[in-house]
Amino acid sequence: MEQKNTVLIDNQVVELNGEKNILELTRKIGIELPTFCYHSELSLYGACRMCVVEIEGRGIMASCSTPPTPGMKILTNSPRVQRVRRTVLELLLANHERECTTCDRNGSCKLQELANRFGVKKIRFGERDIKLPLDQSSPSIVRDPNKCILCGDCVRMCSEVQGIGALDFTGRGSKATVAPAFNKQLSEVECVNCGQCSAVCPTGALVVKDETDKAWAAINNPEKMVVVQVAPAVRVALGEEFGLPAGEIVTGKVVSALKRLGFDKVFDTCITADLTVIEETNEFISRLQQGEKLPQFTSCCPA
Repeated sequence: MEQKNTVLIDNQVVELNGEKNILELTRKIGIELPTFCYHSELSLYGACRMCVVEIEGRGIMASCSTPPTPGMKILTNSPRVQRVRRTVLELLLANHERECTTCDRNGSCKLQELANRFGVKKIRFGERDIKLPLDQSSPSIVRDPNKCILCGDCVRMCSEVQGIGALDFTGRGSKATVAPAFNKQLSEVECVNCGQCSAVCPTGALVVKDETDKAWAAINNPEKMVVVQVAPAVRVALGEEFGLPAGEIVTGKVVSALKRLGFDKVFDTCITADLTVIEETNEFISRLQQGEKLPQFTSCCPA
């Protein structure tokens, strides 16, 4: 090699600059390896094995959990790597409920996307013969263990980022799944309904509860006044969802669209944030005057 502190990735010389793993290194040069369980803000897990690469002298290795060392010769798309990835996808699909057309994540499912990307047309392994019950007890999240691929993203997000720990692995072998402690329902544990588990879930195992039908029923009820409260983040995020430039504020478009749909009133969450500030101020003054315990901690977030 030309430099000592380099590796060879697909015959391309790449300089090392403190990357923690091979996956970071490949992304630096524009090679996007498939992953299910890797998130830069979460701890390394290395469970899905989709990000495997072939390293000369070492064989097939998970790129997310393998640190690069000078002199490595790495192949990211060799025939052997392709076979391993397809086999992993087949195994995941064999253990996964495949009613894709009626799934909430149809069209945005990462398992579906990668199966199409790698040309998985047939599954050589038999389907699972156990149907686990849905957990619809939560007011905001629906948990379907039949669609779980055990990537662990939700477990680590709930524990490491949110600091709650409402979900974890349970069972062993083919009976392994992700669930609240003692197989309780989400409504029976300390879930704060933040929705971050569903945000990182690559399949339809954890989805936000859809109450569209209830909204339409309310809109079409002449005896009800239907009010929408829009959070500040929605002003930007909704625009990106519809292909508008990142960062574009679409407050006016959101209000107009909601009014045309039939909502009677549209309020900005900032109004309630202002009301919260007023209440917090009154409480602080009361505590200060009466010599009650300080400091006072508050949060506008319902979670």
